[in-house]
Amino acid sequence: MKTPKRLLPLVADGLIDEVLYPLMSGKEADVFVVRCGRHERCAKIYKDASKRSFKKAAQYTEGRKVRNSRRARAMEKGSRYGRQEQEDVWQNAEVDALYRLAAAGVRVPEPFGCVDGVLIMELITDGEGDVAPRLNDVTMSAEQAREDHHLIMVDIMRMLCAGLIHGDLSEFNVLLDETGPVIIDLPQAVFAAANNNAQAMLERDVANITNYYAMFAPELLNSHYAQEIWAAFEAGDLHPDMELTGEFELDEHEANVDSVMLEIKAALAEQEELQERLRAAEEDDD
Repeated sequence: MKTPKRLLPLVADGLIDEVLYPLMSGKEADVFVVRCGRHERCAKIYKDASKRSFKKAAQYTEGRKVRNSRRARAMEKGSRYGRQEQEDVWQNAEVDALYRLAAAGVRVPEPFGCVDGVLIMELITDGEGDVAPRLNDVTMSAEQAREDHHLIMVDIMRMLCAGLIHGDLSEFNVLLDETGPVIIDLPQAVFAAANNNAQAMLERDVANITNYYAMFAPELLNSHYAQEIWAAFEAGDLHPDMELTGEFELDEHEANVDSVMLEIKAALAEQEELQERLRAAEEDDD
């Protein structure tokens, strides 16, 4: 096939020997299967910001640190240089996350580097050596659903132990190789301790995965992994070997609305009384 323009420099430099075929086109990147020596790998070409359709990207980049102060200032100002630097941060975020998560024991593709907005990484295959299917393309028994669901919950927990939350996890970015689920697509991964949306994103990731597996094992809808994981994280008790149960005692106490309203009224009355005293003091001065 004709080599995509963005891959030509990598072919010229010998990083890629041959482009074999397109694998997929997504909202933030196009992916090709390439040959690197004796190995088949993936080449993920990130789309420019103007062509990406990833929604609310600011929520995901919140808390990402830029070591170079000049770069940070340029990104804040939104200059041309700053926009390019923002692109570099976005594109390098995935390879950084892959290295970090692999070291934490999370099942993700092995990265081999990111050059000029192209990420070279492991091609995930099934037991027969074919490209691994996405989770949304398979059906399974209830027993298999429970087993794989738990594996992903453990990976989500280990991601948080490494300080990260996927932020866009669903059945569309999980692959199934011969031994189980593999999590992909991480350019939007967020730093949990520095992002105000972290808890909501974790809960959404867990809900997306749980809702899918619940089609095969409905009882999974009664689990509370997100709350269990986040509570341990907030308490400083989360660790990679923590035994997850999916059980968590939710706070179901209803808020005492009458009491809250009385407090608000009392505060307003106190404020009004203060304003009246100030007005009286001003009249006395006159």
